[in-house]
Amino acid sequence: MGIISEAGCPAIADPGADVVAIAQSERIKVVPLVGPSSLLMAMMASGFNGQSFAFHGYLPIESGERIKTLKKLENRVYSENQTQLFIETPYRNQKLAEDILQYCKPQTLLCIAMNISCKDEYIATRPVKAWKGNLPDMHKKPCVFLIYR
Repeated sequence: MGIISEAGCPAIADPGADVVAIAQSERIKVVPLVGPSSLLMAMMASGFNGQSFAFHGYLPIESGERIKTLKKLENRVYSENQTQLFIETPYRNQKLAEDILQYCKPQTLLCIAMNISCKDEYIATRPVKAWKGNLPDMHKKPCVFLIYR
């Protein structure tokens, strides 16, 4: 049996962890194979600290909780010198990006990595203040968001 993912890594921000856990519990050999990981490719292309980073998956849907989480992650950027990565469902990308622009510090760096490994791949890093009024069209496109200082 195999688990395959495009521009993702099975069981890393992609489905598959439950299947692997069952295989491990049944003592079935699990063989990870190298393939593209949008998270690592975004990290590599961002220009951010690759020695210390944390992936948080999806941020909370509820606006107040999402904003609180964004601020907490931004604090980790400055207090721990740690790159913060997160993703969103493609139809909520725009709202998440708008929240980052509204609630993060103007000097905080934001990398938007979209459609990684596709023909229309887009990866750009700018300070939050430079993104204002300049966000790309992210509707229904898989994105990885990274923040750093």
